[in-house]
Amino acid sequence: MSFKFNIFNCNIQMDPNEKGEDKRKKISIKKDPSEDLDSPFLKLSHYQLNSSHDTSQMHDVTTLISQTQKRLWNALKRRYKYSSTLDPAQNYLRKHADSKICLAVLYIDLVGSTNLCMTISVDKLATIIRAFTYEMSSVVQTYDGFVLKYVGDAVISFFPSASSKYVACETAVRCGMSMLSIIRNGLNPILNQYDYPELSAKIGIDEGENAVVQYNTDKNSPLDILGYCMSVSAKMTSLTEPNKITIGDDVFNVLHPELKEKFVQVSYTEKEWKYVNKRTGQLYKLHTLNL
Repeated sequence: MSFKFNIFNCNIQMDPNEKGEDKRKKISIKKDPSEDLDSPFLKLSHYQLNSSHDTSQMHDVTTLISQTQKRLWNALKRRYKYSSTLDPAQNYLRKHADSKICLAVLYIDLVGSTNLCMTISVDKLATIIRAFTYEMSSVVQTYDGFVLKYVGDAVISFFPSASSKYVACETAVRCGMSMLSIIRNGLNPILNQYDYPELSAKIGIDEGENAVVQYNTDKNSPLDILGYCMSVSAKMTSLTEPNKITIGDDVFNVLHPELKEKFVQVSYTEKEWKYVNKRTGQLYKLHTLNL
């Protein structure tokens, strides 16, 4: 898996006074000394340091978190402006206009935006929403996914699965796990410095066939994705608890056994969850990340 972002200098320090504990719990990433920032140190939990199969991915997530802190710190001081684009997704979909393609779809929905509206000014709220959407989009791109669109305070993305459903589903799940890590360890430590409410999010992921639709005959008009998978992903996200990831059974069944162990099956009433498995006719099973 390839990761695409700029790496800045960082210092990793081990606490020599700690005994009988996994010293990785005390890993902290200092600010880049070349930057005029007084950002707090970043501390990663034992779970996050061990949440992937290899240490290279851990390092990359750590770098993403550090970059997130720097951008938000500067943005809150009006020294940085976020700028996002949906062009990569549109360019990809344009090749498949008016056809059906297989995708792993990831919804991430910000929790607590209403509280933010009531506690901070509009300009600060806008900065935080921009930071959330930009940083989540950055994670998607890091995992070679595409950001489809922004809907309110939600980000919808997809990972093509035609060539390998296994790779697309596992990549989407790991992307979601990194998103939660970045919110918890990248955005929130900076927001705490300004006494802002902490952010949390919920994520839904499913995989399936979707139709690529262009709303106008103009070849440059926006394209969108429609399908059962999109509806399922949106609904399961709405049912997910804050800081959790819910995945559909089609995604769960193709995950690596080690990753499967992190999920537990969840049940809802027929009133809450009406989607069925097209192959079995039974209610479609859902699984939630058990942190």
